[in-house]
Amino acid sequence: MAPSAMSRGKDNWIASLSEAQPVPYWLEDPGKPAAEPALTTAETCDLLVVGGGYSGLWTALNAKERDPGRDVVLLEGREVGWAASGRNGGFCAASLTHGLPNGLTRWPGEIHRLEELGRRNLDEIEAALARYGIDCDFERTGEIDVATETYQAWELKDWHRELQEKGLADGIDFLDADAVRAEVDSPTFQAGLWDRRGVAMLHPAKLAWGLKRACLSLGVRVYEHTPALTLKTYGAGMTVRTPYGAVRARKVALGTNIFPNLVRRVRSYTVPVYDYALMTEPLTADQLAAVGWKNRQGLGDSANQFHYFRLSADNRVLWGGYDAVYPYGGRVRAEYDDRPETYAKLAGHFFTCFPQLEGVRFTHAWGGAIDTCSRFSAFFGTAHQGRVAYAAGYTGLGVGATRFGADVMLDLLDGERTERTGLEMVRKKPLPFPPEPFAWTGIALTKWSLARADAHGGRRNLWLRTMDRLGLGFDS
Repeated sequence: MAPSAMSRGKDNWIASLSEAQPVPYWLEDPGKPAAEPALTTAETCDLLVVGGGYSGLWTALNAKERDPGRDVVLLEGREVGWAASGRNGGFCAASLTHGLPNGLTRWPGEIHRLEELGRRNLDEIEAALARYGIDCDFERTGEIDVATETYQAWELKDWHRELQEKGLADGIDFLDADAVRAEVDSPTFQAGLWDRRGVAMLHPAKLAWGLKRACLSLGVRVYEHTPALTLKTYGAGMTVRTPYGAVRARKVALGTNIFPNLVRRVRSYTVPVYDYALMTEPLTADQLAAVGWKNRQGLGDSANQFHYFRLSADNRVLWGGYDAVYPYGGRVRAEYDDRPETYAKLAGHFFTCFPQLEGVRFTHAWGGAIDTCSRFSAFFGTAHQGRVAYAAGYTGLGVGATRFGADVMLDLLDGERTERTGLEMVRKKPLPFPPEPFAWTGIALTKWSLARADAHGGRRNLWLRTMDRLGLGFDS
C-alpha cells in the first residue's frame, strides 16, 4: 500500500471510532433486570455463594438442583454479570482446558476424559437454558481457528493430523484457503480448523441475567451491591461480613475469580489481564453478503497475539483480543476498562481483515479484566477444613467451563469423590506468580517474546522455550 493510501486508511479507521461508546455492548441491553436489594441484616444459610458471575450463579443453581431443600444465599458486590460475565465475547466452549492444545500438553493421560466431560458440560448448559427458558441467543455454530500466515496454515494442518492420530478429531475439519474463505471471506485467511460442535455463541449478559432469574425461581436469596469483606470461622461453619450485615453459613463457595480471594493464599495464583473489544453497527444485507459468514461461526486467528470475532444476533461484528495488558501490581481498577490506544489498533486490524467493510462504524468499545493463571485453565481447592471451596483462573475461556467448576466446588464441599474430583487437573494447582517486580518483568518479557514470534514465522525464543518447559504461560 502506498504511504498516502495507508494514511487515508488509518484516518478512516480512526473515524470509525468517533461515535463508539466506552461501555460494554451486552450490558446496555434493554432487557437488563433490576438489581436485587443489598443485604442489610444478618442471614443464615446452608450454602453461601460469593460472586454473581457465571461461577457463582451456576454454583447456586446447581446446588438447588442437587438438593432443593438446601438454603442458598448469593452475594454480589455490584450487579450480577457486570464484570467478566457481561463483557466477554460470548464464546461458550466445551473445552475445560483452555483449548485442546493446552489440555493435551498438560494432561495427556486425561485428555479423552476431559474432552468427554467438556462435551457433556456444554450439552447440560444447553439443556439448562431450555429448562429455565433462558433466551440468550444461544447458537451452536462452532468455531473456526484461522491461519493468516503460511506457517500457521501448515501448523493447523499438522495439528489436525495429530488430532486424527490421537482419536480427538471427531467433528473437527481442516479447511484450505478456498474452503475457509467460502465460510467467511477475508483476504488474510489461508486455512482454518472448524470445530463444528464444540463451541456455541451466545449473549453473555443475557446468560448471566437468565441464570439469576432461574436461581431466584428456585428460592436462592440474591443480594446485589453487597461486597463480601471478610471470611472467618464461626463455630462449625463460616461467617462473611458485608458493609451492612453478615451471613453465617455451613459452607461457602467462592466464585470471585479475578477479585481478591477471601482465602488470601489463593491470590498469588491469578493475575488480572485486561482484554478489549469493539462492536460494530449492524451489518446491512449487502455488507453481510460481502463477508459471507452464513453459518455464523465464531472465529479466532492463530497468532500468539490473537483476535476473536463473531456475529451478534442482530449481525453486528464483535472484534476483540490482541492486546493483553497487565497492570503493574496486579491491580483491578475501573480506569483500566477503557483504552483508546488499543481501540485504534483493533480498528486497524479489523479493516485489514475485512477491507470490504470499509465505512462500517463501531458503536461500542470496552475492556475488562480476565483472571489469568500460569496454566491458563481453572484450578480448584478448599480451605477451613473443607468448609470453603474456590475455583478461579479460567483465563478468558470460562463461559462454559464455569459450570463444570461449579460442580467441582459442590463436590468438594460435599466431600464426595467423583469423576471430577479425581482428575489431576482438579487435584493439582498451577505455579503461583512471583511478587513484584518479578511478575511484571516476566509478563512484559513474555509479551515481547510472543510478539517477536508472530513477526518471525512463529519461532519461539529461548525465554518462551524455557517457559514452555516449566509449564508457564501468559495469555488472553
